[in-house]
Amino acid sequence: MADSNSENKKPKKQLRNVAILSGVAIQMGVTIYLFVLLGKWLDTKYNNGDKLFIIIMTLAGVGISLYAVIKQLNRINND
Repeated sequence: MADSNSENKKPKKQLRNVAILSGVAIQMGVTIYLFVLLGKWLDTKYNNGDKLFIIIMTLAGVGISLYAVIKQLNRINND
């Protein structure tokens, strides 16, 4: 009986992991997009249209997104 119980839990865990990873992709996209918008705003306000802040903010958004993904993947692997 324990075997059938563990077999039922495995698909649920896989489905949970797929849902988490789908959320991670959306979270990455939103984070990077918001940082790009922040960079555009900073460029128009302080840099007279140059693209310095948009580059810096985009790289910061990618870095923060990757950090969040790694943290969530570590949490999935530990479960």
